[in-house]
Amino acid sequence: MAIAGVPAADLDVVRLSGSLGAEVRGLRLAGADEATAERVEALLMEHMVLFFPEQHLEPAEQIAFAAHFGKPEGHPNVRGSSEKTEVFELRASQGAIADEWHSDLTCQDQPSVMAILNMVECPDVGGDTMWSNMVKAYEELSDPMKDLCEGLTALHDAHPHGMPDQMSIHPVVRVHPVTGRKSLFVNEHFTRRLVELSHEESEVVLRHLTRWVAKPNFTVRYQWRQGTIAIWDNRCTQHYVLDDFEGERVIQRVTIMGDEPESAAAPRWRAYTASGSPAAAGRHDRQLRAFLDERR
Repeated sequence: MAIAGVPAADLDVVRLSGSLGAEVRGLRLAGADEATAERVEALLMEHMVLFFPEQHLEPAEQIAFAAHFGKPEGHPNVRGSSEKTEVFELRASQGAIADEWHSDLTCQDQPSVMAILNMVECPDVGGDTMWSNMVKAYEELSDPMKDLCEGLTALHDAHPHGMPDQMSIHPVVRVHPVTGRKSLFVNEHFTRRLVELSHEESEVVLRHLTRWVAKPNFTVRYQWRQGTIAIWDNRCTQHYVLDDFEGERVIQRVTIMGDEPESAAAPRWRAYTASGSPAAAGRHDRQLRAFLDERR
Protein backbone atom coordinates (compact mmCIF):
# COMPACT_ATOMS: atom_id res chain seq x y z
CA MET A 1 0.00 0.00 0.00
CA ALA A 2 1.93 3.04 -1.25
CA ILE A 3 1.57 6.71 -0.47
CA ALA A 4 3.00 9.33 -2.82
CA GLY A 5 6.65 9.78 -1.98
CA VAL A 6 6.63 6.90 0.50
CA PRO A 7 7.83 3.41 -0.55
CA ALA A 8 5.23 0.71 0.11
CA ALA A 9 7.70 -1.20 2.27
CA ASP A 10 8.02 1.80 4.59
CA LEU A 11 4.27 2.12 5.25
CA ASP A 12 2.67 -0.15 7.83
CA VAL A 13 -1.13 -0.18 8.22
CA VAL A 14 -2.40 -2.44 11.00
CA ARG A 15 -6.10 -2.97 11.68
CA LEU A 16 -6.99 -2.65 15.37
CA SER A 17 -10.38 -4.37 15.52
CA GLY A 18 -12.86 -6.22 13.35
CA SER A 19 -15.11 -3.16 13.11
CA LEU A 20 -12.94 -0.09 12.62
CA GLY A 21 -9.61 1.55 13.34
CA ALA A 22 -6.07 1.23 11.99
CA GLU A 23 -2.63 2.32 13.17
CA VAL A 24 -0.40 3.77 10.44
CA ARG A 25 3.41 3.97 10.61
CA GLY A 26 6.00 5.05 8.08
CA LEU A 27 4.40 8.38 7.26
CA ARG A 28 5.25 11.87 8.51
CA LEU A 29 2.24 14.18 8.70
CA ALA A 30 4.21 17.40 9.21
CA GLY A 31 4.62 19.01 5.80
CA ALA A 32 2.40 16.42 4.08
CA ASP A 33 1.56 17.26 0.46
CA GLU A 34 -1.85 17.02 -1.22
CA ALA A 35 -1.20 13.54 -2.62
CA THR A 36 -0.33 12.25 0.85
CA ALA A 37 -3.47 13.84 2.30
CA GLU A 38 -5.59 12.16 -0.39
CA ARG A 39 -4.10 8.77 0.52
CA VAL A 40 -4.75 9.40 4.20
CA GLU A 41 -8.35 10.29 3.37
CA ALA A 42 -8.70 7.05 1.39
CA LEU A 43 -7.46 5.10 4.40
CA LEU A 44 -9.92 7.00 6.57
CA MET A 45 -12.83 6.02 4.32
CA GLU A 46 -11.77 2.39 4.79
CA HIS A 47 -11.01 2.35 8.53
CA MET A 48 -13.05 5.34 9.88
CA VAL A 49 -10.44 6.20 12.52
CA LEU A 50 -6.66 6.30 12.02
CA PHE A 51 -3.81 6.56 14.52
CA PHE A 52 -0.34 7.87 13.66
CA PRO A 53 2.10 7.28 16.55
CA GLU A 54 5.22 9.34 17.27
CA GLN A 55 4.24 12.42 15.25
CA HIS A 56 4.67 15.15 17.95
CA LEU A 57 3.16 17.88 15.75
CA GLU A 58 3.36 21.53 16.67
CA PRO A 59 0.02 23.40 16.51
CA ALA A 60 0.99 25.14 13.25
CA GLU A 61 1.87 21.76 11.69
CA GLN A 62 -1.41 20.25 12.84
CA ILE A 63 -3.36 23.17 11.37
CA ALA A 64 -1.47 22.95 8.06
CA PHE A 65 -2.19 19.23 7.77
CA ALA A 66 -5.88 19.73 8.64
CA ALA A 67 -6.20 22.40 5.95
CA HIS A 68 -5.90 19.69 3.28
CA PHE A 69 -9.39 18.49 4.28
CA GLY A 70 -11.24 21.79 4.73
CA LYS A 71 -11.18 24.88 6.90
CA PRO A 72 -9.59 24.11 10.31
CA GLU A 73 -11.60 25.31 13.28
CA GLY A 74 -11.48 25.07 17.05
CA HIS A 75 -14.71 24.50 18.99
CA PRO A 76 -17.69 26.78 18.29
CA ASN A 77 -19.28 26.37 21.73
CA VAL A 78 -16.58 25.52 24.27
CA ARG A 79 -13.57 27.70 24.92
CA GLY A 80 -10.30 25.80 25.10
CA SER A 81 -6.89 26.89 26.36
CA SER A 82 -4.95 27.10 23.10
CA GLU A 83 -3.44 30.34 21.85
CA LYS A 84 -4.38 29.44 18.26
CA THR A 85 -8.08 29.77 17.53
CA GLU A 86 -8.04 26.81 15.13
CA VAL A 87 -6.81 24.50 17.90
CA PHE A 88 -9.10 23.43 20.71
CA GLU A 89 -7.05 22.35 23.74
CA LEU A 90 -8.60 20.35 26.58
CA ARG A 91 -6.99 19.56 29.93
CA ALA A 92 -8.41 16.87 32.18
CA SER A 93 -7.52 18.93 35.25
CA GLN A 94 -10.08 21.47 34.03
CA GLY A 95 -12.86 18.87 33.86
CA ALA A 96 -12.54 18.15 30.14
CA ILE A 97 -13.51 14.47 29.80
CA ALA A 98 -16.05 13.54 27.10
CA ASP A 99 -17.35 10.39 28.81
CA GLU A 100 -20.57 10.01 26.84
CA TRP A 101 -20.95 8.42 23.43
CA HIS A 102 -21.25 11.15 20.81
CA SER A 103 -20.54 12.40 17.33
CA ASP A 104 -19.06 15.88 17.51
CA LEU A 105 -21.38 18.89 17.32
CA THR A 106 -24.52 17.24 15.99
CA CYS A 107 -26.33 20.11 17.74
CA GLN A 108 -25.41 22.27 14.74
CA ASP A 109 -26.99 22.36 11.28
CA GLN A 110 -23.61 21.48 9.77
CA PRO A 111 -21.79 19.21 12.23
CA SER A 112 -18.14 18.19 12.15
CA VAL A 113 -16.82 16.35 9.10
CA MET A 114 -13.72 15.04 10.84
CA ALA A 115 -11.42 15.74 13.74
CA ILE A 116 -7.63 15.63 13.99
CA LEU A 117 -6.44 15.11 17.56
CA ASN A 118 -2.92 15.49 18.94
CA MET A 119 -2.25 13.68 22.21
CA VAL A 120 0.09 16.16 23.90
CA GLU A 121 0.18 14.56 27.35
CA CYS A 122 -1.42 11.41 28.70
CA PRO A 123 -1.23 9.13 31.74
CA ASP A 124 0.73 5.90 31.55
CA VAL A 125 -2.44 3.93 32.24
CA GLY A 126 -6.08 4.85 31.56
CA GLY A 127 -7.70 7.62 29.60
CA ASP A 128 -8.22 5.44 26.53
CA THR A 129 -10.72 6.49 23.87
CA MET A 130 -13.25 4.21 22.21
CA TRP A 131 -14.85 4.64 18.79
CA SER A 132 -17.93 2.86 17.45
CA ASN A 133 -18.81 2.06 13.83
CA MET A 134 -22.22 3.56 13.03
CA VAL A 135 -22.42 1.82 9.64
CA LYS A 136 -22.18 -1.57 11.32
CA ALA A 137 -24.59 -0.44 14.04
CA TYR A 138 -27.15 0.35 11.35
CA GLU A 139 -26.52 -2.78 9.28
CA GLU A 140 -27.05 -5.11 12.24
CA LEU A 141 -30.46 -3.69 13.16
CA SER A 142 -33.47 -5.87 12.33
CA ASP A 143 -35.22 -5.04 9.06
CA PRO A 144 -38.32 -3.58 10.79
CA MET A 145 -36.14 -1.35 12.98
CA LYS A 146 -34.15 -0.19 9.93
CA ASP A 147 -37.42 0.67 8.18
CA LEU A 148 -38.69 2.65 11.16
CA CYS A 149 -35.41 4.54 11.66
CA GLU A 150 -35.11 5.51 8.00
CA GLY A 151 -38.44 7.33 8.24
CA LEU A 152 -37.45 9.35 11.31
CA THR A 153 -35.54 12.51 12.16
CA ALA A 154 -34.11 13.56 15.53
CA LEU A 155 -33.78 16.80 17.45
CA HIS A 156 -30.27 17.56 18.75
CA ASP A 157 -29.31 20.39 21.10
CA ALA A 158 -26.23 21.88 22.77
CA HIS A 159 -27.46 21.45 26.34
CA PRO A 160 -24.13 19.80 27.33
CA HIS A 161 -22.44 23.07 26.30
CA GLY A 162 -24.88 25.17 28.31
CA MET A 163 -26.72 26.25 25.15
CA PRO A 164 -30.03 24.34 25.07
CA ASP A 165 -31.51 26.81 22.58
CA GLN A 166 -28.94 25.80 19.95
CA MET A 167 -30.80 23.03 18.14
CA SER A 168 -30.89 21.17 14.86
CA ILE A 169 -32.82 18.31 13.29
CA HIS A 170 -30.98 15.54 11.45
CA PRO A 171 -31.97 12.21 9.89
CA VAL A 172 -31.76 9.19 12.17
CA VAL A 173 -30.21 7.26 9.27
CA ARG A 174 -27.87 9.15 7.00
CA VAL A 175 -25.93 8.38 3.82
CA HIS A 176 -22.18 8.97 3.75
CA PRO A 177 -21.35 11.49 0.99
CA VAL A 178 -18.21 9.59 -0.10
CA THR A 179 -18.84 5.89 0.52
CA GLY A 180 -22.63 5.95 0.03
CA ARG A 181 -23.11 3.70 3.07
CA LYS A 182 -25.97 4.16 5.53
CA SER A 183 -25.29 4.77 9.22
CA LEU A 184 -27.10 5.63 12.44
CA PHE A 185 -26.87 9.29 13.42
CA VAL A 186 -28.18 9.63 16.98
CA ASN A 187 -26.12 9.85 20.17
CA GLU A 188 -26.70 10.06 23.91
CA HIS A 189 -24.82 13.37 24.32
CA PHE A 190 -26.70 15.64 21.90
CA THR A 191 -29.86 13.84 20.72
CA ARG A 192 -32.97 14.80 22.69
CA ARG A 193 -35.91 13.13 20.95
CA LEU A 194 -37.19 11.50 17.79
CA VAL A 195 -39.29 14.13 16.06
CA GLU A 196 -42.07 12.02 14.57
CA LEU A 197 -42.73 9.98 17.75
CA SER A 198 -44.39 11.04 20.98
CA HIS A 199 -42.06 11.83 23.87
CA GLU A 200 -42.83 8.49 25.54
CA GLU A 201 -42.26 6.51 22.32
CA SER A 202 -39.10 8.46 21.60
CA GLU A 203 -37.71 7.69 25.05
CA VAL A 204 -38.00 3.94 24.42
CA VAL A 205 -36.61 3.86 20.88
CA LEU A 206 -33.87 6.41 21.47
CA ARG A 207 -32.71 4.63 24.63
CA HIS A 208 -32.47 1.40 22.66
CA LEU A 209 -30.49 3.01 19.83
CA THR A 210 -28.04 4.86 22.09
CA ARG A 211 -27.32 1.65 23.99
CA TRP A 212 -27.16 -0.38 20.79
CA VAL A 213 -24.39 1.73 19.22
CA ALA A 214 -22.14 1.03 22.25
CA LYS A 215 -22.10 -2.75 21.71
CA PRO A 216 -18.47 -3.92 22.09
CA ASN A 217 -18.42 -5.68 18.73
CA PHE A 218 -18.96 -2.32 16.98
CA THR A 219 -16.00 -0.67 18.73
CA VAL A 220 -12.26 -0.17 18.92
CA ARG A 221 -10.39 0.97 22.04
CA TYR A 222 -7.11 2.86 21.73
CA GLN A 223 -4.41 3.24 24.38
CA TRP A 224 -2.74 6.61 23.89
CA ARG A 225 0.92 7.51 23.81
CA GLN A 226 2.26 11.06 23.79
CA GLY A 227 2.72 12.42 20.26
CA THR A 228 0.05 10.24 18.61
CA ILE A 229 -2.24 11.88 16.04
CA ALA A 230 -5.76 10.47 15.60
CA ILE A 231 -8.08 11.28 12.70
CA TRP A 232 -11.70 10.17 12.70
CA ASP A 233 -14.66 10.48 10.35
CA ASN A 234 -17.37 12.11 12.45
CA ARG A 235 -20.04 11.25 9.88
CA CYS A 236 -19.99 7.52 10.59
CA THR A 237 -18.47 7.10 14.07
CA GLN A 238 -19.08 7.95 17.69
CA HIS A 239 -16.45 8.16 20.44
CA TYR A 240 -16.17 7.97 24.23
CA VAL A 241 -13.32 8.86 26.62
CA LEU A 242 -12.74 6.58 29.62
CA ASP A 243 -12.44 8.61 32.81
CA ASP A 244 -10.38 6.00 34.66
CA PHE A 245 -7.03 7.70 35.18
CA GLU A 246 -5.05 9.94 37.49
CA GLY A 247 -2.86 12.83 36.39
CA GLU A 248 -3.05 15.22 33.48
CA ARG A 249 -4.38 14.41 30.01
CA VAL A 250 -3.95 17.15 27.40
CA ILE A 251 -5.29 17.00 23.85
CA GLN A 252 -5.17 19.53 21.03
CA ARG A 253 -7.91 19.07 18.46
CA VAL A 254 -8.59 20.68 15.11
CA THR A 255 -12.05 20.22 13.64
CA ILE A 256 -13.19 20.36 10.03
CA MET A 257 -16.76 21.66 10.02
CA GLY A 258 -19.34 21.90 7.22
CA ASP A 259 -20.99 18.48 7.09
CA GLU A 260 -24.52 18.36 5.64
CA PRO A 261 -26.18 15.09 6.69
CA GLU A 262 -28.09 13.46 3.84
CA SER A 263 -31.13 11.43 4.82
CA ALA A 264 -31.38 7.81 3.71
CA ALA A 265 -35.09 8.41 3.07
CA ALA A 266 -37.59 11.25 3.33
CA PRO A 267 -39.44 11.51 6.67
CA ARG A 268 -42.68 9.57 6.36
CA TRP A 269 -44.61 11.28 9.14
CA ARG A 270 -45.20 14.76 10.51
CA ALA A 271 -43.58 16.00 13.71
CA TYR A 272 -45.41 14.84 16.83
CA THR A 273 -46.10 17.62 19.35
CA ALA A 274 -48.84 17.33 21.95
CA SER A 275 -50.47 20.76 22.20
CA GLY A 276 -50.87 22.48 25.53
CA SER A 277 -49.53 19.65 27.71
CA PRO A 278 -48.88 20.87 31.27
CA ALA A 279 -47.16 17.63 32.26
CA ALA A 280 -43.43 17.51 32.92
CA ALA A 281 -42.89 15.48 29.75
CA GLY A 282 -44.56 18.30 27.84
CA ARG A 283 -41.35 20.33 27.95
CA HIS A 284 -39.96 18.08 25.23
CA ASP A 285 -42.93 18.89 23.01
CA ARG A 286 -42.58 22.58 23.81
CA GLN A 287 -38.90 22.48 22.89
CA LEU A 288 -39.68 20.83 19.57
CA ARG A 289 -42.57 23.21 18.81
CA ALA A 290 -40.39 26.24 19.58
CA PHE A 291 -37.71 24.98 17.23
CA LEU A 292 -40.13 24.19 14.42
CA ASP A 293 -41.89 27.56 14.79
CA GLU A 294 -38.55 29.35 14.61
CA ARG A 295 -37.61 27.53 11.41
CA ARG A 296 -40.91 28.24 9.64
